[in-house]
Amino acid sequence: MTMVPAEGGPTTGPTVLRMLLGAQLRRLRESSGVTREGAGWEIRASESKISRMELGRVGFKERDVADLLTLYGVTDEQEREALLKLARDANSPGWWHRYGDVLPSWFQSYLGLEAAAALIRTYEVQFVPGLLQTREYARAVVLLGHGAAGPAELDRRVALRMQRQQLLHREHPPQLWAVVDEAALRRPIGGAEVMRGQLTALIEATKSPNIRLQVIPFAAGGHAAAGGAFTILRFGDQELPDIVYIEQLTSAIYLDKRDDLDYYAVAMERLCVEAEPPERTPEILGRLLEDLYPA
Repeated sequence: MTMVPAEGGPTTGPTVLRMLLGAQLRRLRESSGVTREGAGWEIRASESKISRMELGRVGFKERDVADLLTLYGVTDEQEREALLKLARDANSPGWWHRYGDVLPSWFQSYLGLEAAAALIRTYEVQFVPGLLQTREYARAVVLLGHGAAGPAELDRRVALRMQRQQLLHREHPPQLWAVVDEAALRRPIGGAEVMRGQLTALIEATKSPNIRLQVIPFAAGGHAAAGGAFTILRFGDQELPDIVYIEQLTSAIYLDKRDDLDYYAVAMERLCVEAEPPERTPEILGRLLEDLYPA
């Protein structure tokens, strides 16, 4: 899998390319019987550096990859060139690179994963999911955390969020399965007019074949994800594990261990069962629109 990221089209961002290359290097190392320590010595690096490379958590120097391929006995020129090209592509900046002035480093990794995901499952308790926010709602959310920012910075932060949403409208979009707590839909972010526009947009979004939206009503009481919002990303390439993303105020947690994945997968499945079925979502949103934000 060596696709080059394409602006506005199906993308495999540099984050996922690094993960793919790292996984292939790990398999080659293990099949050749080389230890991480031995591989690190070959490229004048530590064992922990090899571990980070194989997890796709650092960039790759083409020379290092070439030396490792030689160490692992990869002599076929076509195979070597394919992997070296993957290393070059993995170092290419993603579309979000130009927003570096308003984008924390811990969120850049998420954007790369999100852009390459085939299935995005998310639970939100406080806000409408970012991929489904209107421009006006997004601005109101941004203001909550960056009230002192000037108009230009606010515009860039909102533009970044709108750019993210393009992945839902590309030629081969991911499937988005969102479960939203009723509280998020009742909380008047930005005021009544903004919320009218947001709920109307959500009703329209339910018509998209790649979007499934469910609501957890207050009547459901406590539920499996009472701990807070999270997202599970699944990729089209079977070599890549699912990843759980949990955002905090100044950082984020990325989980890929099997026990963690299983725990969150079960929580998400229970949420989907406890929530109202997707076919009822337009009716629920319409009722909230009439009761809380009438025109």
